[in-house]
Amino acid sequence: MAQTTQIAVLGAGPGGYAAAFYAADLGMQVTLIDEEKNPGGVCLYRGCIPSKALLHVAKVVDEAAHASKWGVTYGAPAIDVDKLRAYKQGVVDKLTAGVGSVAKLRKVNYVQGRATLTGPKSLKVTGASGDTDIQFEHLILATGSHPTKIPSLALDSPRMMDSTSGLELPDVPKSLLVVGGGYIGLELGTVYATIGSKVSVVEMTGGLLPGADRDLVQPLEKRLKTLFASIMLNTKVVKVAEEKDGIRVTFEGDVTEKEQLFDRVLVAIGRRPNSKVPGLDTTRVKVDAKGFIETDPQRRTAEPSIFAIGDVAGEPMLAHKASHEARVAVEAIAGHKAVFEPQAIPAVVFTDPEIAWCGLTEAQAKEQGVDVEVAKFPWGALSRAITVDRPEGLTKLVLEKSTGRVLGVGISGSGAGELIAEGVLAIEMGASAEDLKMVIHPHPTLSESVMEAAEVFFGQSTHVFKPKRK
Repeated sequence: MAQTTQIAVLGAGPGGYAAAFYAADLGMQVTLIDEEKNPGGVCLYRGCIPSKALLHVAKVVDEAAHASKWGVTYGAPAIDVDKLRAYKQGVVDKLTAGVGSVAKLRKVNYVQGRATLTGPKSLKVTGASGDTDIQFEHLILATGSHPTKIPSLALDSPRMMDSTSGLELPDVPKSLLVVGGGYIGLELGTVYATIGSKVSVVEMTGGLLPGADRDLVQPLEKRLKTLFASIMLNTKVVKVAEEKDGIRVTFEGDVTEKEQLFDRVLVAIGRRPNSKVPGLDTTRVKVDAKGFIETDPQRRTAEPSIFAIGDVAGEPMLAHKASHEARVAVEAIAGHKAVFEPQAIPAVVFTDPEIAWCGLTEAQAKEQGVDVEVAKFPWGALSRAITVDRPEGLTKLVLEKSTGRVLGVGISGSGAGELIAEGVLAIEMGASAEDLKMVIHPHPTLSESVMEAAEVFFGQSTHVFKPKRK
């Protein structure tokens, strides 16, 4: 006998388990399907969470070294890789077990195994104990994504790593090449460089973090030039070959040394959607040229009984975007008037300093011909930033010139990821620079920079003398 359920959710990442839990909260019968023992997905098992655990350790090491400037000197850190790896895994195990417990409390039917669609309202799950047939009224596809692979860099060697194997911390290589100057490559590169590797980064475009405004990237790039052995821009890898002592890499572009030898190579050039779901061809679901499943604003596919959310449903590939889409899809299934139409989705690069932005960037405003005024407040004039010896930051507002309405916010500096939510709220609420200026912020905090950036727009910043141009 086949199991029946109102909603089946395929994929138990931040999108999938959020959908399953919300549907259960609304009184629906839910079956959640994934190959892992507990819910969590790439984010908890092999992405956001383990990387942030390692980045925290890297920050502690860096701050210990930085403390000598304040008159507090520590000895050189001794890195116990086994213990570090165990700490990271402990964080993962605790969180995934916790999510598994919450699934049981909500009475979500969790089925472990690999699913194959057998039609628009049925699927089969193959697990350790055999096959389970499931019939559903609605299905939410939340199958996530996987690291992008380049055929020219396909080398069957343990010395070649992607973001998944890189987080396993197999060792601390003497030299490491990171291919890709995006957020994944820079975050992992920061971890390895801080714990002792000589890290080089190669990026085919003219700057790190291509999607971010250049003034936000500048403080990070300045620090990475001291942390990394080299940063090669406008350069690409054309060949990799394994030798006895490492991986020999051939470069093409703005680099003097065309061939270099590295102990390990980490390829971090983005991710691809997991849209090749077995049996998807038994439905009317459509996949676009980039591999994303096509959906409407309610996240319904061309097959009325099937929805898609998260990485598999389009950019940006971010956990919090997936979780928000999850609620929209569930509400649509429940018959509520819900659509996915956020005004701003925050992006955070968890390097040190962090970079965060939301809404319209300054570069996008120029490309789209939007008449904006940019107000910036430098952290060099921010008391809290100076007290913690992190004055290299910047807070900027992208404002509609005629009204002062907040269209975008960008923050570069220590803790930027914790500050950006105020910017998201301002954009979603249709706030203006006047609104941000009038909100009393606590002193001394980094959050004051948002208020003072709004004051800059009016030429009235307390700590920066920049009169309003007539």
